[in-house]
Amino acid sequence: MREISVKEVEAVVAELCIKANKILPSDLRCQIEKSVNAEEIPLAKSINENLVKNLDAAIKLDIPICQDTGMAVIFIEIGQDVHFVDGNLYEAINAGVSKGYTDGYLRKSIVADPLRRVNTGDNTPATIHTSIVPGDKVKITVAPKGFGSENMSKLRMLTPAASVDDIVDYVVSVAKDAGSNPCPPMVLGVGIGGDFEGCAILAKKALCRPVSERHPDEFYRDLEEKMLKKVNELGIGPQGFGGNTTALAVNIEYGPTHIAGLPVSVNVGCHVTRHASQTI
Repeated sequence: MREISVKEVEAVVAELCIKANKILPSDLRCQIEKSVNAEEIPLAKSINENLVKNLDAAIKLDIPICQDTGMAVIFIEIGQDVHFVDGNLYEAINAGVSKGYTDGYLRKSIVADPLRRVNTGDNTPATIHTSIVPGDKVKITVAPKGFGSENMSKLRMLTPAASVDDIVDYVVSVAKDAGSNPCPPMVLGVGIGGDFEGCAILAKKALCRPVSERHPDEFYRDLEEKMLKKVNELGIGPQGFGGNTTALAVNIEYGPTHIAGLPVSVNVGCHVTRHASQTI
């Protein structure tokens, strides 16, 4: 049994909140850079060039890459041989979010009550997803989620009679309805299977997978490529002004489901689909 202090978890979460909001994953940055040459329309090419300049400016000026520094979504994989000490794990995670957003001068966007809408003042509470895995390590992923893209996300409870083409058409329709709202080029996380809430979590997890990594299952890898091609054929383009790069990637995660169901969810990410991870 390995003991880990929740104080260490708090410090890592704080650091990752700042890092994720200021530095885009290198593989996603690479996709944006590649998209410059993929554009034939001068305006689209210019917009993608400016997106790259924005990433450089954020690093140079030490500021967030987007003004919406998001709701803090935390995925924490806990080794079953780990014992947390020195306090409550969830309290430590939220303390880390509070510290990260305060010390990092990140915009605080969380309201305690969805209808009375009073800001909590420190971007807590976070959305926390825990899972137990073999071993004595703890992997923490912080994925700040802006709501320009989150608001465009959808979930549909299809029936088993739905075909693969029906699923593709649904994903494409979500991107089409989103239009310019999620600051394209987008990254689409697609969840297939599970139940109502599990399907949405699959889609969120899909957004945390590097865009340079295709699905290990050839069937789903081909499906990702098919969806990406059809989404880009919409011609929405960078920031909605038209072009070839409406989406940078489509990532699929799937899970077991009931014989009577086929849930499909699409979690829309903007061109700065942010996440940062560290293992303790």
